[in-house]
Amino acid sequence: MEEEWGEMHRITECRVEEDYKLWLRFEDGLEGRVFLGNLLEIGAFQLWRDVREFEKVSVDPETATVTWEGGIRLDPDILYHDVASRTNPIQHAGGQSTPAVG
Repeated sequence: MEEEWGEMHRITECRVEEDYKLWLRFEDGLEGRVFLGNLLEIGAFQLWRDVREFEKVSVDPETATVTWEGGIRLDPDILYHDVASRTNPIQHAGGQSTPAVG
């Protein structure tokens, strides 16, 4: 796999989809969906039980990751690898594709 865990992946765009999914686009063109409903039982994420709170997601321009009110932010590298593992082959902007396994 070309990407290394040590790299910083930057999110450039996100959209809320049904069933606690986010569609994400990363700076290198990788895009895809992540399911976050499995976090609903954990601490601060319980706020998302009101889906309107989940829908208040935004991309922080400084950290280039998804954030919510109250200081919730998710690691963009983990999100990147989640999207990459679900996308086979990995689709990049411009029609390029890279195999998901090296």
